[in-house]
Amino acid sequence: MRIRPVEEDDRAQWQALWHGYQVFYGYEDRPQSFFDTAFSRLLSGEAGDFRGLVAEDSAELVGLTHYVFHPNLWRPEGVCYLQDLFTLPAARGKGVGRALIAAVRDAAAERGVNTVYWLTAEDNYAGRILYDRVATRTPFIKYQCSTE
Repeated sequence: MRIRPVEEDDRAQWQALWHGYQVFYGYEDRPQSFFDTAFSRLLSGEAGDFRGLVAEDSAELVGLTHYVFHPNLWRPEGVCYLQDLFTLPAARGKGVGRALIAAVRDAAAERGVNTVYWLTAEDNYAGRILYDRVATRTPFIKYQCSTE
């Protein structure tokens, strides 16, 4: 298995993976424009925009992660938010998620950022088993409101 940045030629496999992630969280009816915009942002290379990594095994993409660096008043170097992490069901339990998280940690360290964080659903028990092994659960609870 190899972890590498997402590339233009990954489009179809990346979209299938990210669609699987969307379905996992209950978003089954995303329009094509949603995927087009996201993929474009991943490839843009613009400072402050999202980055994407994929896990490749025998020319098949078996996992992905998206992350972004952003400012933080408590940490002058900023922080890294790991927004999305998904592996194919057949690849789970084989170290794909762990390797993708490690690659994001390495990217953050290379940039001089010493904090990587992410959120997950409370009922994502399989994912949380991994997260409990590679990170520390914080006591924070997420709140959000709509501007609509």
